Amino acid sequence: MSDAPPAAPTARGPSRRPAAPLPLTVLTGFLGAGKTSLLNRLLKDPALADTAVLINEFGEIGLDHLLVEKIDEGIAVLPSGCVCCTMRGDLIDALERLLRGLDNRRLALRRVVLETTGLADPAPVLHTVMMHPYLVMRYRLDGVIAVVDAVNGLATLEAHPESVKQAAVADRIALAKTDLLDSAERRDAGAQLLARLRRINPAAPILDVAANEASADRLINCGLYDPDRKTPDVRRWLAEEAYAAATAAPGHDHHHHHEERIRSLSVASDQPIPAAAFDMFLELLRSLHGPNLLRVKGIVKIAETPETPIVIHGVQHVFHPPTALAAWPDDDRRTRLVFITCDMDPRTIADLFNAFAGTARPDQPDRAALLDNPLIPFGGADR
Repeated sequence: MSDAPPAAPTARGPSRRPAAPLPLTVLTGFLGAGKTSLLNRLLKDPALADTAVLINEFGEIGLDHLLVEKIDEGIAVLPSGCVCCTMRGDLIDALERLLRGLDNRRLALRRVVLETTGLADPAPVLHTVMMHPYLVMRYRLDGVIAVVDAVNGLATLEAHPESVKQAAVADRIALAKTDLLDSAERRDAGAQLLARLRRINPAAPILDVAANEASADRLINCGLYDPDRKTPDVRRWLAEEAYAAATAAPGHDHHHHHEERIRSLSVASDQPIPAAAFDMFLELLRSLHGPNLLRVKGIVKIAETPETPIVIHGVQHVFHPPTALAAWPDDDRRTRLVFITCDMDPRTIADLFNAFAGTARPDQPDRAALLDNPLIPFGGADR
């Protein structure tokens, strides 16, 4: 999502525009992974002062909020059940209440943390903010934190595909309960878990909670903008080198576990792409493969405006409105896209992008061939 810095005051006085978007952090992880314990620790850190916490409960009676030590009027407990299509209204109401309190100066908020239930797919939570016309202006996704249990994590990944998706979409992985790896067998399982998490999500730093690595300053502020300089840090946000290295690693395709379904890909191109062609690429991509796109991030060189790149961020079929940067943030002026997919060959995406970008490849369709095809969602160029 966009992490645009706040607008500067005008010569007539402070701007009447809404305040800078509030950073929203999604804290996920399977049942019993240690999310609430980590949250308790984080809320004691001064970096998370003035933080509102939303807790999505599972079960008829909400209990987890009793374990959150910093209870105040900024905390709301969502109704029982996962945040999904039938529950989004409750999340929207909670987020809007926080904004009303902020705008009426009844609350002093600098950040919102949403702890999901352990059975939740984090994608619908992200969709809620990205699709809502008002919330998308007032909140920005800072990042997704997945908490993984070092003792039971290996078995959980084997048995529950939801836990694999949680780790796959995370910007940061907090590894909890490593202090309980007190036998050779458990330590071996912990090493296997680390290797598996790195295969699932090669770009997310894995931070040891027991070793105090999972501190607030290392878990938050992982969005596009550097919070200190208020400038875009595309290299850190994309981490495309990690995806490229993982794709090229030997044996990448030979893991017979749930994560075999999770694949990652990075695409880079020096060639500017026309705006209309890129729009059609995204539309065709989400029309054909939307449910399989766990996450998409990128910076794109548009042919009509090559000096002002656009930033995109998508979760499955939902894409945040593209954000135009004032200038390239560094000397790397290529289009760079990263994809995390499920149940699809990432090379399909690369071939589709190359077709629309005009990259000539033998025995591959070009843009015209794709558009003049009655079987695709567009119905053909002349239909």
